[in-house]
Amino acid sequence: MASNEELVLIGRRVARAILAGFDKHYRIFRAMSTTAKERFEQGDWRGIKDAHRTRIDLYAQRVKEAVATLHENFPEALGDTAWPAIKHAYIELLLGHQQPELAETFFNSVACRVLDRTYFHNQYIFWRPSVSTEHIDGQQPTYRSYYPSMGLKAVLKTMVADLQLANAWEDLDRDIEAVSRALWEFLPRPSETHAEVQLQVLSSLCFRNKAAYLIGVVVNGPESTPFAIPILHNGLHELYFDAVLLRRGELGTLFSLARAYFMVDMEVPSAFIRFLKGIFPEKPAAELYISVGLAKQGKTLFYRDLFEHLKHSSDTFVSAPGVKGMVMLVFTLPSFPYVFKVIRDRFEPPKTSDRAHVEAQYRFVKLNDRVGRMADTLEYSDVAFPLNRFEPALLAELDQKAANIVERQGDKLVIKHLYIERRLTPLDLFLLHADEAGVRQAMREYGNAIRELAGANIFPGDLLLKNFGVTRFGRVVFYDYDEIAPLEQMTFRRMPTPRDDDDETRGEPWFFVGANDVFPEEFAKFIFPTDKLRQIFLDEHADLFTPQFWLQLQARLTAGEVLDVFPYPESRRFPHPHRGL
Repeated sequence: MASNEELVLIGRRVARAILAGFDKHYRIFRAMSTTAKERFEQGDWRGIKDAHRTRIDLYAQRVKEAVATLHENFPEALGDTAWPAIKHAYIELLLGHQQPELAETFFNSVACRVLDRTYFHNQYIFWRPSVSTEHIDGQQPTYRSYYPSMGLKAVLKTMVADLQLANAWEDLDRDIEAVSRALWEFLPRPSETHAEVQLQVLSSLCFRNKAAYLIGVVVNGPESTPFAIPILHNGLHELYFDAVLLRRGELGTLFSLARAYFMVDMEVPSAFIRFLKGIFPEKPAAELYISVGLAKQGKTLFYRDLFEHLKHSSDTFVSAPGVKGMVMLVFTLPSFPYVFKVIRDRFEPPKTSDRAHVEAQYRFVKLNDRVGRMADTLEYSDVAFPLNRFEPALLAELDQKAANIVERQGDKLVIKHLYIERRLTPLDLFLLHADEAGVRQAMREYGNAIRELAGANIFPGDLLLKNFGVTRFGRVVFYDYDEIAPLEQMTFRRMPTPRDDDDETRGEPWFFVGANDVFPEEFAKFIFPTDKLRQIFLDEHADLFTPQFWLQLQARLTAGEVLDVFPYPESRRFPHPHRGL
């Protein structure tokens, strides 16, 4: 058995190896975020999409490398004995580190794989953070401050210059005028202005899809007004400001978990998140970390938030409201705004897929660029819930229909694999209780969701209303992934004309139907429970019922075009003309 002195030396060597693995990960992560600026300047939209996909797997690759290093070079780390010393040495290394919270999470990931246990004592891992992230210094400031008392237009021009974008502007004076008008509506009047009024703007642009977003806040004494300004390309690679987003719902949607993650250069991530938290005080830090591509850190914080909430609440997990799915069992805790989804052991007819297919579908969603119309999912393994917090009927259903992945261990219910999503109101339930204006807006949003998914080369497959949900901002989002497929793989057909009366009255199709065949003219027959809903949808989106819409869109995607999808209403866009849109 190793002496205390030997354990200390082992701990230091192993801790340095783990931190070296994390530092390599974050160097690559930052490099990819930095190249997002270059790709944006070049209009390399395909490159941006590929970088998003590649970045998703970076973390798992570096953890795998670190685990292999420990197995190969540090056999002493394969047992429990050395881990308290390893953790202590790691904490010492994090003093003065610029990403300590991320490095702690990386340590947990490595430890869990090396020790190969379902549960871990707190002495081995970081259940709570050990290093403060307050006031970490970086070489570059997280945000810059500008003072509109010097003249708002002059300040905006300075702000643009500080972005150091390589492209020329289509008409900067025109755009500065438009942004000034939009901001003046929300800036305090001179009589209400504090001496220290300022515009604070993140030093790094947030890149996603075909846009760069300037994120900031107007600070006037105790009051603050957040804003986001999207920057786009015209057809000549010139830049222009497209809008100013100031409404809380618009900004919340921009950072929604239904959207693809931003690419952002962050030297000190905690400082970046602290700035965003000032803009979105209602959003958990977990969601903000996820929104900037730090998904594993978001998962860590979410897990802590969940069990902290369980400690201070007493309600029980129950089946989620809505029509029960044939693939998933879905439950929720009423006091916690998320749903928990477990794959059934067997699927109800007519579903014919299996667990591997469903997991692959969730993987497809994770890797493919989202446009704000698919719920993001946190995936966990071996989560131990308090058994007494489950409503008996739900517990019985889990035991009966998901026995392969639920297990009772003492006073715990261990779920071996589950997905967690923000809780939405199922669209079919929303429509039952909405007034006429709410129904029309929901139908408009439902059609927009289908269009925008299609524009991202995604065909939902099952378009039933129950598979869509309404967010707290009123957006319609898709969340049933077992029949999702790339739009380019589908065959959109017109319904053949019946040859005679027998053809028209047959219960089964009298013509050949391929596995990927889709008949848009048939959508209205099985989607809408009432003629009124069908007519409202037709008023807004009649072209979705025609093969031509889908075939034309398919041709554009096949030709390699990356379509524009804006995470804000068309009405918010500036009215001046844009070339190439």
